Parts: sequence; structure tokens; C-alpha cells
Amino acid sequence: MGRPRYPGRPGGVRLRIDISRDVVRGPIVHDVETLSGQNVLQCYQCGECSAGCPMSAEMDVLPNHIIRLVQLGQEAEVMAAQSPWVCASCFTCYVRCPKGVDIARIMEAIRLRHLREQASGDYVVLKDMLREDLERLPPIALVSALRKYTQ
Repeated sequence: MGRPRYPGRPGGVRLRIDISRDVVRGPIVHDVETLSGQNVLQCYQCGECSAGCPMSAEMDVLPNHIIRLVQLGQEAEVMAAQSPWVCASCFTCYVRCPKGVDIARIMEAIRLRHLREQASGDYVVLKDMLREDLERLPPIALVSALRKYTQ
């Protein structure tokens, strides 16, 4: 029979996740909560956000799965996901959430965190950004960051 296969994982191998207080209160959780003003641990994974999301068909990781990855401190997976960039910030997820978690704000926080890593700081200086970054990053994320964090 062999080992079970898990599609989507390199070699189909199961991912082992260390769940501890340090992970659950790790840097990705802290940053996302600080930037969004939301408590990501309130989400209990009902899936209402993903079920109502008009962009979910275009996402590589569903909104509730993004929240779970943040909750588990899986920074690499969160930062590699394209879903935060696809999010239309239409607030359907927020309206449907029984716990009142504003996932659109969390997606914005993830985009902002990513942009801050690219810009190396708490502000965005357009002329200092690399041309390939400007071409690669979605315009909506750049406009949002420029509105909030321009020096």
C-alpha cells in the first residue's frame, strides 16, 4: 500500500506542523493582527467566507484556509499564496462571518506585509522600487500602499 499521497505537496508527502504557543503567537500572527486590527484566532473555520466569496474560483488558497495558515504560523505558505492579491475586498466574507472577522482587512494586511518586505520598511518609495517588482506586484496593492505609506 505504501504511504498516503497528498496532492499539492512536493512528493505528495504530508506536511508536519508544530503547534505551540510560540507558533500561534509568532511573527506572522502578530503582524497580521497588528496591521488588520483583527483577531485571527476568532475564526473557527466554518467556511462561510469561502462559500460566499465571488473570487474564490480564482484563488489558489480559499479565504478560510489563508486564515488557518496564519493561525498555524505558516508564514511561507501565506506569503506565497496569490489569494490575498485576488481578493476584491468586497466584504462579503465579513458580512457572512458569524464571528465578525473582517477577512478583507486580513487580506489587505497580508498584501501590506508583503509590500513592506519588498520595500524594506514601513513606507513605500516608488522611485526606489525595482522595475521587476513594479511589474510583478498587482496595481491595487501598490495603490493601496501608496495611499497609506508614502514618504
